[in-house]
Formats: sequence, C-alpha cells, structure tokens
Amino acid sequence: MSSRRSRSKNSSGSSRITDDRINELISQLHQLLPEMHNSRSDKRSAGKVLQETCNYIRSLEREVDDLSERLSELLATTDENHAALIRSLLMQ
Repeated sequence: MSSRRSRSKNSSGSSRITDDRINELISQLHQLLPEMHNSRSDKRSAGKVLQETCNYIRSLEREVDDLSERLSELLATTDENHAALIRSLLMQ
C-alpha cells in the first residue's frame, strides 16, 4: 500500500488531499513570500514555508494597524472637506 494520500473519499465521506497537491500549494506559498522568493534555495521544508507565511501575515497585520492609526491621526487633524474627500477615495 502506498504512503501517498489520495483524493478519494474516506469512510467518513470527506475528501483527502494528495501529497502532490500539498507540495504544489507549499510551492505557491514559497513564491508569494518576498523573503523566500528572493532566496536562492528553491527547496524549503513545508514547515519553514508555513512558518514564514505566518510571520509575513503578522507583519502585514502590523503594517495595516500602523497605517490605520496614521490615517486616523491625519483625518483628525484635517479640515472636514479634505477628510470627506479622503474617506470617499478610500471607499472606492
């Protein structure tokens, strides 16, 4: 019996994903991460790619929080006409 996972349904009726599909998804994540995409090593462990993905998402969340805070401060110190214009541009 092969150690490969299959897409066949198991006894509970849920689909299982193949090892090839997992590797494909890990490879796609690897390509999306700026730090890893620029590295010379094309072969990274799945665990390393997933950890870097989590770290990157956390850094993006911090960046969004910082930008939101800066925008709030800007809107608080801007006259109402400019603030309304900025809000309308953000909603587009």
